Amino acid sequence: MGRFKEITIELKSHAPFTIFGAVSGIIIMLFLKNIPFRASYNIFYVLHPIHVVLSALVTASMYELHKCKRISSRCLRGECNFWILLIIGYLGSVGIATISDSIIPYLGETMLNMPNRGIHLGFIEKWWLVNPLAIIGVAIAYFRPATKFPHAGHVLLSTWASLFHIMMAMSGSLNAISYLVIFIFLFLAVWVPCCISDIVFPLLFVKDVNSKSKN
Repeated sequence: MGRFKEITIELKSHAPFTIFGAVSGIIIMLFLKNIPFRASYNIFYVLHPIHVVLSALVTASMYELHKCKRISSRCLRGECNFWILLIIGYLGSVGIATISDSIIPYLGETMLNMPNRGIHLGFIEKWWLVNPLAIIGVAIAYFRPATKFPHAGHVLLSTWASLFHIMMAMSGSLNAISYLVIFIFLFLAVWVPCCISDIVFPLLFVKDVNSKSKN
């Protein structure tokens, strides 16, 4: 119950900034509504890989810092097993970033029946770019774990990556209802997945030493 309460608090605290990100996405869409498919595609494959790096950094850092905190009063560089950190960081970044940047936007595109809709899976389409960057993010976290600034960047990058995924599917102008639906999907694409990736997912692998000692 304590962990569930912590998750609820984190989701509430991140909601205002996520709303700001979704609003910024709608503003960008209004200015770039006639952007060509290839331009949206290229921008998506700039934002999505950067999102993956930040997500891997924050996810792996969250695990490493809490793991060290539970083990001892001080955290030494490289104290966590790198291979475990790599698995957690990779799944928490590539897996959840794909849900956030590709799958949830695609659901919105399908709901709006957009003509060019499609799921663009970065770890497959651009495997040579996305997967190595996820590993780089984990490696940075292994030596210099950090969670504060990267998370804010993570939220905005995720919002804009989701936005340009949707813009790839567009053709022509949209009505007010369509913009409202897109706003909702931009919010959902970032709010739950990013909090799960940065906070919930890595903490699932951290066992409480105190509770272990009681057994």
